[in-house]
Amino acid sequence: MNIQEVLSAKVKEAIFTIFNVELPTVEFQPTRKDFEGDVTVVVFPMLRFVKGNPELIGKQVGEFLQENVEEVSGFNVVKGFLNIVISDSYYLGFFNKIKGERDFGYVPETGNEAVMVEYSSPNTNKPLHLGHIRNNLLGYSVAEILKASGKKVYKTQIINDRGIHICKSMLAWQRFGNGETPASSGLKGDKLVGNYYVAFDKAYKAEVAEMIAGGVEKEVAEKEAPLLKEAQEMLRKWEAGDDEVVTLWKRMNGWVYKGFEETYKNLGVDFDQLYFESDTYLLGKDVVADGLEKGVFYKKEDGSVWIDLTEEGLDEKIVLRSDGTAVYMTQDIGTAIQRVKDYPDVTGMVYTVGNEQDYHFKVLFLILKKLGFSWAGRLHHLSYGMVDLPSGKMKSREGTVVDADDLMDDMSQTAATISEELGKLEEYTDAEKQVLYQMIGLGALKYYILKVDPKKRILFNPEESVDFQGNTGPFIQYTYARIQSILRKANEIDNVWSSTVDTSMPLHLKEKELLKQIQLFPETIQLAAENYSPALIANYTYDLVREFNSFYQQVSILGESDAQKKIRRVQLSKKVGEVIQSAFLLLGIQVPERM
Repeated sequence: MNIQEVLSAKVKEAIFTIFNVELPTVEFQPTRKDFEGDVTVVVFPMLRFVKGNPELIGKQVGEFLQENVEEVSGFNVVKGFLNIVISDSYYLGFFNKIKGERDFGYVPETGNEAVMVEYSSPNTNKPLHLGHIRNNLLGYSVAEILKASGKKVYKTQIINDRGIHICKSMLAWQRFGNGETPASSGLKGDKLVGNYYVAFDKAYKAEVAEMIAGGVEKEVAEKEAPLLKEAQEMLRKWEAGDDEVVTLWKRMNGWVYKGFEETYKNLGVDFDQLYFESDTYLLGKDVVADGLEKGVFYKKEDGSVWIDLTEEGLDEKIVLRSDGTAVYMTQDIGTAIQRVKDYPDVTGMVYTVGNEQDYHFKVLFLILKKLGFSWAGRLHHLSYGMVDLPSGKMKSREGTVVDADDLMDDMSQTAATISEELGKLEEYTDAEKQVLYQMIGLGALKYYILKVDPKKRILFNPEESVDFQGNTGPFIQYTYARIQSILRKANEIDNVWSSTVDTSMPLHLKEKELLKQIQLFPETIQLAAENYSPALIANYTYDLVREFNSFYQQVSILGESDAQKKIRRVQLSKKVGEVIQSAFLLLGIQVPERM
């Protein structure tokens, strides 16, 4: 039981004892820095149940707590706020309990709840780009946070490996490729295929321009251009199982998958299960037929099938075309159901998809509820804003996207430039420097993206992200490395790791503030899991690091003359380092031993 739970029960007991009133809830907040105290009880909400002056009520409750709660060593009342001072012995007892817990804050998997988290889900006609990076980092981090909160997690993606966009790359390769392969070109497979997607767009635009110059209206030219017609015919052949088209499709997709695997490895994300749209695009049609019989859907005169969601504030949505072919909604309904069949312990799903699909997921979740699936109430759309660069918006067809691999390389190079300017790495070998540059560069990229609430749009500034000061990944990595330096020097101290901290020895204010921040870590993991927000973990870690640096500047650690205090401060530094590392693991970020 944490201190707020103890105080909550005792505040309710105080109100009942003094006023004979049962208080349903107690509202807490951190004590403001300009007042003495560690936890503040807000008295004003109590006035709905207890009549009287809020300052007097606060004083009476404070006196009761000081007399009846051993952890409370003092209090003061400021207007309607009861500021409670928690004893040093409480925090030292807490520290003795958790200092040996390497996985402090993490909850073991209970086995009661399994969640499937979907992220990435790229198209196989182009390499991953900056938008995919935010998607992957969010999905992976949320999966790790949910794991740490005690849930079983399956990481998955659905690869969009079919459709007209895939056929455009295939057709362009047939037309212009001259048999080029990743091996012959020296290009990653996803980049090679992406080049042909761009090549198709250029050739298509040239055809459209030529038709317009010949007197054809623009709209007609865009629909009737021979290259587009040929791509559409290729898609029809693919759907009919044409051997030649399917063989080419498998070959080019194979190139892309190898390229994706390399990018995922470099980015540090992984998956437990892959789904392919080519396998799932026919799923859901039988569910629609069943829903039609049950009256969930209705059929229009042209034979198309719809659902009416106007009573729920949405609109009418098509789930099957008049020719019997599926739409994306049909496929998503079928895929969700298939996943639960594949993993019967799944009780919820998280879809990491950009906010342009907000409406789609509202409709999907509502349809699944209406179809009567018990797990439909535990579906979540992890909606996120786009990532912009100072240079402007990205366009895949025109080849102006910010390539994920290039961005990661650029981040490492930016880290190298800044590190060398600061002169921090004189003792490193060239090989060690390269490993560290990659760790700093990727840490900067991941932290910059994950520290922002997922719903917000981001303007990503690479140089700003690699700053060694302020709310950045490198600043936190540098603090971790500083702690490791302290610990290496402390190894010479007798019994430094085995000693138990004396709970009767008073704490320095900065030690106490640090312990209060450490104590928030388990709660922060749970909040981040409930809100699907890595930003809560990122900003918690920054607050912890700021608190540690304030402690480091104002309190002697290795220079402390009192042996017990020295050991306590070294052990406290070690725990801070462990929490930083644990928190950064949830964000997919590594921390360096030296920097």
